[in-house]
Parts: sequence; structure tokens; C-alpha cells
Amino acid sequence: MRRSIRAALTLAAATVMVGSTALPASAEPNPPGCPKGYFCGWSNGEAYPVGTPSIRTAGNWSGSVSINKFFNNGYAYPGADHVTMTWYTWGGSGPHSICVHYNPGPGQYEGYFGDSVRLVKVRWRGEC
Repeated sequence: MRRSIRAALTLAAATVMVGSTALPASAEPNPPGCPKGYFCGWSNGEAYPVGTPSIRTAGNWSGSVSINKFFNNGYAYPGADHVTMTWYTWGGSGPHSICVHYNPGPGQYEGYFGDSVRLVKVRWRGEC
């Protein structure tokens, strides 16, 4: 009887250990107003997204919009899941560009500018 209980406890412990190590990495929750599949930018002055995005695009975009926070909430898709974003500072410096991974990484999929910048282009692409 003791042997059966000990065997059952050992099996239960092994199952818990295997189950806990086999969990996949999870994505960060969707920011407000930025559903899965979109690149979004906010101009609320906060280091985290609040309210309606200033820009929300599921495709290539060009124009001019002020942002200080960005988030690539795209899907994993070969050849079109990373984003190159191009911006100018309001002081006129630029253009500057960065390639942004999709949520949940690895790699940068969100960012914060201490001072707002003028976003002028978003291009979906493959690996950075």
C-alpha cells in the first residue's frame, strides 16, 4: 500500500514538473485600441499605451502623425511580421528608422520616445 501511494505521488510530481516546463511563451495582452495584426502608435505622453491610438495600421502606411509610444501587435507571418518605422524629431533631425519585431518577441516589439516624434512611414517586412 505504501509503495502504491509513493508511486502515485512521484508520478503526480513528475507530471506537474513536466507540465510547468512545457508552457509556451505568451504574448503581451493587446494594448487598448490595438488588436492583433496591427502596428499602433500613441501620442498621450505616457510610457504605456492609453486611449485611442494616433495611428493603427495593418498594412504599409505613409503620412505624418505625432507619436511617443509604438507597439507592433502583428501576427507571426514569414516575410511580413516585422515593421520598419521611419520618423523625424520635431527639431528636424532624421529620417531615423528602426525594425520592430512582432509581439511577443524575441526582440523589441514596443518602444517609448521621451519626446514625441513625427512618424512618416510604416512598412511591413520580413526578419530584421
